Amino acid sequence: MSTIPVTRALLSVSDKTGIVDLATALAAKGVALVSTGGTARALREAGLTVDDVSDLTGFPEMMDGRVKTLHPKVHGGLLAVRDDPAHVASMREHGIAPIDLVVVNLYPFEATVAKGAARDEVIENIDIGGPSMVRSAAKNHAHVAILTDPADYAGVLAELDAGGTTLATRRRLAAKAFAATGAYDSAIAQWFAFSDQGETFPATLPLAFTRHAEELRYGENPHQSAALYLPRGPHARGIAQAEQLQGKALSYNNLNDADAALELVAEFRDGPPTVVIVKHANPCGVASGETVLDAYRAAFACDTVSAFGGIVAVNRPLDGATAEAISAIFTEVVVAPDADADARAVFARKKNLRLLIAGELPDPTRGGLAIKSIAGGLLVQSRDNGRLGELKVVTRRAPTEQELADCRFAWTVAKHVKSNAIVYARDGATAGVGAGQMNRLESARIAAWKAKDAAEKAGWAQPQTIGSAVASDAFFPFADGLLAAVEAGATAVIQPGGSIRDDEVIAAADEAGLAMVFTGMRHFRH
Repeated sequence: MSTIPVTRALLSVSDKTGIVDLATALAAKGVALVSTGGTARALREAGLTVDDVSDLTGFPEMMDGRVKTLHPKVHGGLLAVRDDPAHVASMREHGIAPIDLVVVNLYPFEATVAKGAARDEVIENIDIGGPSMVRSAAKNHAHVAILTDPADYAGVLAELDAGGTTLATRRRLAAKAFAATGAYDSAIAQWFAFSDQGETFPATLPLAFTRHAEELRYGENPHQSAALYLPRGPHARGIAQAEQLQGKALSYNNLNDADAALELVAEFRDGPPTVVIVKHANPCGVASGETVLDAYRAAFACDTVSAFGGIVAVNRPLDGATAEAISAIFTEVVVAPDADADARAVFARKKNLRLLIAGELPDPTRGGLAIKSIAGGLLVQSRDNGRLGELKVVTRRAPTEQELADCRFAWTVAKHVKSNAIVYARDGATAGVGAGQMNRLESARIAAWKAKDAAEKAGWAQPQTIGSAVASDAFFPFADGLLAAVEAGATAVIQPGGSIRDDEVIAAADEAGLAMVFTGMRHFRH
């Protein structure tokens, strides 16, 4: 039958949230309680009558609790098909009583790892009997209800008030139970692979994620569905953990763009006040300044058109004056480590603007894996956390101190621009950004054109590319891209080097009087 009354329940939990209230309610309904170890003690201390599992099995808990529920009288009571005559006969022959409800959550393996416990303690927190009972009960959900989450206790009690657990509920709880044991095993496999064995790319990649809140409104396009998932176990904070203080629900594109903005502004987390403006996952304006407001104005001036409807990220807590400047145009999302009361009050007037408080910015040097789905599989690589080392001057003229600073700034931004990437920068601000073109020459031309357009809109006498440094995320395969930068007014170049035509490109730079440095490292971002 689809509705099953509960006459016997087995309770064995590490997280004892709500367990006494649940057991008290079950006992009041005449349900016999069977329990183990610490759970049994907690229930007895609450005045409840509880049978030990050892009384059920006829064997004591042994081996420091490693062996207590792995017994036919437990698993027979969980796995028996109640309307199968052969199963019923076996239960009668061996004195196995049915168990209708199982309440189990598992040893705190992930919490033990997170606190930095020694290896022996980590191993002891690998649960064996718990997952076995969960899986047995979940497999036999036609007859047994399995509770692995205290959030489900009240719902099951409500069904018992109506006569018993329903099949629909038991099926839902079984699915949740198998997800719980799957994630648990994944956490253990991750620890063994990454921490214990030091593997980067194990033969099997054991990942588990938990959905954050409800599904997103839609994906990149309205006909696509989407959701945000958070990794299980220890992980670095990022945009997924930011606190949303106001505004509409975040969309897939909002999160993707906000992530791009946060990752770039985090490059400057130990630097001066810096503002990043992102549109469609590419920075359209980045600047550092004496104040956050100065930085915002300089970043906005780089591309006032693309900034409309963009994402703003800052590396300092937001103040009211900066919030007023940001609010002067339509802005989708603002990301900041924090925001003072004045800033929050300003943004509160913009009901649709999403304000995200990120707390401590991500560490740009952190490790970890970057994962991208492709048809039929996943591409997995280490994060691009490469940092600039010693720069090699390859032209007759070395860069000035200011040119070198602009080179470094432009290079940092170019790392976060879709390839082919060209970034012009001057005095700690982007002058023009060329992103995602099929050849580097077009990226250089587009970035220069955008700088010219920005100058015209601002009423400047000349574009900011005059006297700028230009960064290329990969080498110039021909001199034409570099010559486009010369035409735009750049005086210094930073690029990886490594082309078979490096000599040709260096010669062109020398002829134009440029200073050029090689990094020996590229930053493709596709």
